Amino acid sequence: MSFSTLGLSKPLLRAIADQGYTEPTPVQKQAIPVILSGSDVLAGAQTGTGKTAGFTLPLLQKLSQLPATKGKRKVKALILTPTRELAAQVAESVKVYGKYLPFNSTVIFGGVGINPQIATLRRGVDIVIATPGRLLDLVGQKAINLSSVDTLILDEADRMLDMGFIHDIKKILALLPKKRQNLLFSATFSNEIKKLADGLLHEPKSIEVARRNTSAETIAQKVYPVDKKRKKDLLVKLIKEQKWKQVLVFTRTKHGANKLTEYLQNSMINAAAIHGNKSQGARTKALAQFKDGSVRVLVATDIAARGIDIDQLPHVVNFELPNISEDYVHRIGRTGRAGNEGEAVSLVCIDEKMLLRDIERLIKKDIPKVIVDGFKPDPNIPAEPIQKKRGQRGGSGGSSKPNSRSRSQNARRKNNSNANPHQDHHRKDGSNHKK
Repeated sequence: MSFSTLGLSKPLLRAIADQGYTEPTPVQKQAIPVILSGSDVLAGAQTGTGKTAGFTLPLLQKLSQLPATKGKRKVKALILTPTRELAAQVAESVKVYGKYLPFNSTVIFGGVGINPQIATLRRGVDIVIATPGRLLDLVGQKAINLSSVDTLILDEADRMLDMGFIHDIKKILALLPKKRQNLLFSATFSNEIKKLADGLLHEPKSIEVARRNTSAETIAQKVYPVDKKRKKDLLVKLIKEQKWKQVLVFTRTKHGANKLTEYLQNSMINAAAIHGNKSQGARTKALAQFKDGSVRVLVATDIAARGIDIDQLPHVVNFELPNISEDYVHRIGRTGRAGNEGEAVSLVCIDEKMLLRDIERLIKKDIPKVIVDGFKPDPNIPAEPIQKKRGQRGGSGGSSKPNSRSRSQNARRKNNSNANPHQDHHRKDGSNHKK
C-alpha cells in the first residue's frame, strides 16, 4: 500500500515524497482512512510508529476540504500535548506536511514569552498545537477563541493524565463546540485512558497496532546489574569502550540528571541535561546539539521522554529505572523507531530489583542480564527503599504499580508541587496558570 491509496491530496503526497516516505506505517494505514471518514478515534501504538503523521495528514486533508472563510482565520483544529518538546515536534510535522497547503499553524507552550504567542493568535491561525496550561493562560487573557474548533486531538493522552492535566483538559473541553471530531492517541491504554475516552469520544473506532505496553522488536534490551555507587563509572566505561556516539540517558530526578551530566563532563564526555527546571532556551539548545552530534550524551528526566524524536537514535540508557513500569516502554521507545534497530541498556542496582520485576511482567519477557568484569554487584549490600521526592509518582522499589487513585493523586501533587522554590505555581509545561 502507498500513501496515494489513502485518499490524500496531491499537495500532501508531494510533501510526503519530499520527506522520502513511500509506504505508510501500520498505524497510518489504519488511522488515516478512519479519520477522513469523520469518526472519532481511540488509537494506541508503540512510540516511534508514526502516530504523529497518522493524525497530521488526515487533519490537513480535512481542512483542505472545508469551504473557505472570509475575514480573520479561526482555530479549526486543536492539538494538545503534555510537554513542550512534543508540542514542538508535532508543530514541525504540521509545518512539514502542510508546506504546500495554505494553512497557518502555531505552537504555544510555557517557558517562553507569552506576548509573541498572543500576537500570532490575534492575527488568526487555523491549527493550534498547545500544552494545556499555557493554552488556558491564553484563554484567560482572551487571546484565543476555541468556539470554531472542528477537530480535537489529544496526543500522548496517557502522559497528560500522568502529569495531572486531567482538570485542565476538562476545562478546555468545556470551551469547545459539542459537535466536533475527537482523536485520542496514546502509547498505552490504561484504565484511566479508557475512562477519559468514554467521556470524550462518540462511538469511536479503536485502533491498536501492537499489543499493549510492549516494546518494539527492533530494540535489543539488556540489563547490567551493578551497585548503585558504581553506576556512573560503568556508564562511562560503556560509552567509551563501546564507542557510543549518541546516547540518551534517563534519570529519575532533575538533580540526578544535573549530577550525572557534570560527572560525564568531568570524564571528558560531552554531555547536556534536559528537564523541567531548565529554561526553554536551554532545553531547545541541548536537544539541537544532541541531534547535530556536538553533544554526545543527553541526560533527561521522564518529562522529555515523549518529545525527543531522533531518527536512528542508537542507544538509550536507563541510568535509573522508572517508578512507573509503563515509562520504561516510553523511554526505550526513543530508539528502534520506524523499523530501525536500537539498543536499550538499564543499569540496575539491588534497590531496583522489584521495579525490574514489574517491568518484565509488563512487557512479558525477561531482559538478558550481563555482568561486566570488575562491576559485579556486592551481594552483601542490602536493598534500600527508593526515596520519593515530593509529589513523585510511584512506589518505593517494592512496587512500581500504585493503584489508579493513588497514581492520580500523586500526579496531581506532582503537578501542583513547587519543585523549584523560585518558580511558584509554575507547571510542567512552563505556564503560570493556577488551578
